[in-house]
Amino acid sequence: MAVPVRADLVAVPDYNIPATAPDAVLLNSNEVPLPPPPCVVEAIARAAVDGHRYPEWFSDTLVSRLAADLAVPSAWIAVGCGSTSLCRDLIQAFCSPGDEILCAWRSFDAYPVFARVAGVRARTVPLDAEHRHDLWAMLDAVTPATRVVFVCDPNNPTGTAVGSRELLEFLDRLPERVLVVLDEAYREFVDDPDVPDGLALVRERPNVAAVRTFSKAYGLAGVTIGYCVAAPAVVSAVHKVSVPFAVSRLAQAAALAALDRPEDVRARSAAVIRERNRLYARLVRAGQPATPSQANFVWLPLGERAAEFAEFCARHGVLVRAFPGAGVRVTVGLREENDAFLSAVARYREP
Repeated sequence: MAVPVRADLVAVPDYNIPATAPDAVLLNSNEVPLPPPPCVVEAIARAAVDGHRYPEWFSDTLVSRLAADLAVPSAWIAVGCGSTSLCRDLIQAFCSPGDEILCAWRSFDAYPVFARVAGVRARTVPLDAEHRHDLWAMLDAVTPATRVVFVCDPNNPTGTAVGSRELLEFLDRLPERVLVVLDEAYREFVDDPDVPDGLALVRERPNVAAVRTFSKAYGLAGVTIGYCVAAPAVVSAVHKVSVPFAVSRLAQAAALAALDRPEDVRARSAAVIRERNRLYARLVRAGQPATPSQANFVWLPLGERAAEFAEFCARHGVLVRAFPGAGVRVTVGLREENDAFLSAVARYREP
C-alpha cells in the first residue's frame, strides 16, 4: 500500500517547466542571454575546491558586502536561493493555517503554490485593463485574515510596473499588520524613473520587504541566489524558516564576484533594455498587442490564442512561454534570437 500523500496537495498544480528542444531559440524562460564574466566563473571554480566544506549558514560575507553596497545594516538582509525561495520563506514566517496571502493575477505563478503548500489560502485580484496591478482592488480584497501581500514590480509575466505615487498611497491605506513583499527580481531592467525603488520604501516602513535576485541581470540563474531587505524582525523570521546551508559556497562566491563588476551588470541590463524596446516597437508595428515592459521580456495579451500562437512559434524553431487563456511571454534574447521570433511573427496569421 502506498504511503498517503497530503490530500490538499491534489489541488496544487505542477510547475510548468519551460520546454527545451535541440537547436531551438529559447525565449521561454527569463534568463539573460549573456554568460557571466570570466571573473565570476573563476570565482565559482575556486569555491568548488572547498566543496567538501559547508557554506556559511547565513551567507555572512555576502550579507556584509550587500550591506555596504546598499547602505543598510547587515541585520536588514537575508540571503536565499533566489528571490523565489525568499518569497516562500516569507509566507512560512508570517502565515499560519487559516491566514491568507493576496496577489495580483496574473502574476508570478509561485505565490499561490507556496501558499497552498503552507496550508494558507491564496486570494488573487485580476490585473487592470492595462495588465498592471490594480492596487485599489487589492486594497478592497484585504480581510482580517490577510497576512502577506505580494506586489511583483515589474510584474511577471506582463512586465508592467506601478508608479511611485500609487504605491505610496496603497501602502498608506494598507493595515500596518500586513507585510507587503515587493518582488523586484527585474529591477535592473527598469528605465522608467517613476517606478519606485523598494529599498527606499523598506527604510521607511517596517511592514515592507524587498526581494531581489542575482539570477536575472547578474546572469546567475544557474547558481540561484537572491536577497531580501527588510526590518530586522522580518529578516530574523526568515532565518528561522530557511533551509540550513541552502545557499551553496559556489553561489555565494559567484554573487560576491558579480558585485565586484557593477559595470558588467549595467552593460548587460542596458543591452537587454535596448533589445526589449526594439522588440516591443517591432511587435507593435506588426500589429501585435504587445504591452510596454519594464522587465527582460515582453507580454502579448493574446487571450484564447495564446497556446496556438506559442505552438506556431515552436514549429518555426522559437520557444516562448504560453499562459493559456491569457497571453504569451517572450524573453528578450540576443538580437538574432529576437529576429528569429519576429520572423515567426511575420508568418503568423490569426486562425
